Amino acid sequence: MEFTGAQILMKVLKEEGVDTIFGYPGGAVIDLYDELGRTDINHILVRHEQGAVHAADGYARASGKTGVCLVTSGPGATNTVTGIASAYSDSIPVVVITGQVPSKLIGNDAFQEVDIVGITRPCTKHNYLVKDIKDLAYIVKEAFYIAASGRPGPVLIDIPKDLTVALAKYEVPDKIELKSYNPTYQPNVKQLQKVVQLIQKAKKPVIFAGGGIILSKASEQLTTLAKRSSIPVTGSLMGLGGFPGTDSLWLGMLGMHGTYRANMAVSEADLLIAVGVRFDDRVTGKLDEFAANATIVQIDIDPTSIHKNIPVSVPVVGDAKISLEILNQLIEKQGFKDIETQRKPWLDTIYNWKKETPLTYKQTDIIKPQFVVEQLYEVTNGEAIITTEVGQNQMWAAQYYHLSKPNHWITSGGLGVMGFGLPAAIGAQVACPDKTVVDIAGDGSIQMNSQELATAVQYGLPVKIVILNNRFLGMVRQWQELFYDKRYSHTKMEHAPDFIKLAEAYGAVGLRTEKPSEVKDVLKKGLSIPKTVIMEFIVDREESVYPMVPAGAPITQMLLV
Repeated sequence: MEFTGAQILMKVLKEEGVDTIFGYPGGAVIDLYDELGRTDINHILVRHEQGAVHAADGYARASGKTGVCLVTSGPGATNTVTGIASAYSDSIPVVVITGQVPSKLIGNDAFQEVDIVGITRPCTKHNYLVKDIKDLAYIVKEAFYIAASGRPGPVLIDIPKDLTVALAKYEVPDKIELKSYNPTYQPNVKQLQKVVQLIQKAKKPVIFAGGGIILSKASEQLTTLAKRSSIPVTGSLMGLGGFPGTDSLWLGMLGMHGTYRANMAVSEADLLIAVGVRFDDRVTGKLDEFAANATIVQIDIDPTSIHKNIPVSVPVVGDAKISLEILNQLIEKQGFKDIETQRKPWLDTIYNWKKETPLTYKQTDIIKPQFVVEQLYEVTNGEAIITTEVGQNQMWAAQYYHLSKPNHWITSGGLGVMGFGLPAAIGAQVACPDKTVVDIAGDGSIQMNSQELATAVQYGLPVKIVILNNRFLGMVRQWQELFYDKRYSHTKMEHAPDFIKLAEAYGAVGLRTEKPSEVKDVLKKGLSIPKTVIMEFIVDREESVYPMVPAGAPITQMLLV
């Protein structure tokens, strides 16, 4: 029996366990949409294709599954590029299916034709142009395997329109095997034995946890290692939630806007165990002074990430969860005597840093953005899934919402996409309908994809949007204040929509306050309404994110106020 390409695609998606697709129809995918309408796969109609990828990204992060989006050719496909690049930077498994003009028209500048495979080659883990209907089922299977295995990432499948109606038998392999692609999951045990010896001897060890902890579902193993060995833990922006944010061993975030104690601990450490991190520039500061006193261990499933930015003494290629499980077994077998006594001077030093130089701000009669995030943390009991836009709002959320669970922090870390938070929150809410999902936004970034309010309302998604409105492009303004003599060149957002009316225009609920005394009540009210809600807080215009490490400086040189 033969099936159309559209039928084959839907069959493979069902076999892959896909229950939700985020997308936007068009001529090149009209047959795919016709067949999609005959299935029980849930489809979320976004209002912009960029929103489709961000929503699939948010869905993937919240659910631990692979996100899927479907868009048409030409501008539909090119509108996905920012979302694809963001997912690529943060290693998020997303399969993007794009329509293409009929095979015979490819290369002829046909209507809505674009070489999306060529355009996205630098920002996808892999991509495909389907040339033969007989290959479609295998390609889709292979795409899902590549997206979710090893170091995850986005994969694009470009399907010409004629292949969506062409006929072929439905034949798929039981198992995908690629000769040129075999991720190393099992670490070298001899290398881990070296790590055990280093841990035993270290007087000032630190664990540095990144997004790989979340992706490999290694939070439990990380926590066991830290507690069993009495080692404090810091995290990258992408690693937040991988270790309990309220634990006494938690140092807070590392890097440009990291805590004083995290930056100082890494700078004075004699052993740094980095797991699932790539040592990006926002973390390291001046490279030759980063962790200069430490023996560095790096555990990562991607061998190209090891030694890429920072030279390491003990490289371990392998899955984070598997590697930490084996490491914990070796430590348990070895048995560390008096390890807590050995660590006490180090932990006391860190405690004093925390006590003497905590994250701080001064609340006045004008709302401070940090206060809003603190109050949000309190009224949600730290249980909400938090998405963010990008900029000051993102950093304040990272600093003051103390994440204690994996998959509850969804942010565009590597690419830093303004407009990411709202569609990502929609994806997370679809994945976790019973959880509270909050997008912490700025007044500039929320306008990048505010049209997705219509998506949230249409599907009855009770996403909450907390807007920290300072009437500026806040992070750029902060740099202009500190390094450009307050020359606020084109960063003032003097004219913005009335966010209350905007919410109401889309059928959502809008709330606003300028008074610190009303912040908690507005949050409680907004969170209690079972609808999409914007909560706007008029905050101090020139509040800045501190600590801050100037670009190119070592992470010990922090501006604290």
